[in-house]
Amino acid sequence: MFYYKFRVSYDEVDEFVRDIEILSNDNFESLHTILYKSIGLEGNELASFSICDSKWNKKNEITLIDMNDDEVEDQPEYEEEDGFSTKTHLPKFIMKDCLLNKMISDPHQHILYEYDFLNPKVFYIELMKTAQVSESTGYPRCTNKVGELPKIAKGNLSEDDLLNDLNNDDLFDDFEDGFNDEDQLDLNDINDFGSY
Repeated sequence: MFYYKFRVSYDEVDEFVRDIEILSNDNFESLHTILYKSIGLEGNELASFSICDSKWNKKNEITLIDMNDDEVEDQPEYEEEDGFSTKTHLPKFIMKDCLLNKMISDPHQHILYEYDFLNPKVFYIELMKTAQVSESTGYPRCTNKVGELPKIAKGNLSEDDLLNDLNNDDLFDDFEDGFNDEDQLDLNDINDFGSY
């Protein structure tokens, strides 16, 4: 039996690295779990993987849950080139049903890991090597951890952090002198529905 060693990087943090080892016959849901735990994400947001070519062009997508939009009844209709369409022509799979060794075809396979679609974080994953499993080793595991996500990127600001920001006097420096007459809008200057 073999395992894959992946190198994970994140463009927004210099020197951010995670090395992940996982069995080749494990599924993408296990890879998702070890990733969010080793990166420091909460794991309560949607995520997806995209298998890419050597230039990071997406070839297919592997989602955490079934996001098949063909079954949605009241789906709005878009033109083929419409920028608002959520449909893609990429083949889609579900993480728990998709084995790593069935999707990895390149010795240096590129994979995008997209976490939290409302506040997206994109991680770049590259297959570094395939090796024989050691029976004394437990998989999946993180073998190298360098760098941390910025506190704001983790999405876990504490109540104390928010209160400190609100109590920060620098935020209100512009308002020390109060408002003057120029700051107020003269209603006589308004003609029709807000035009000046």
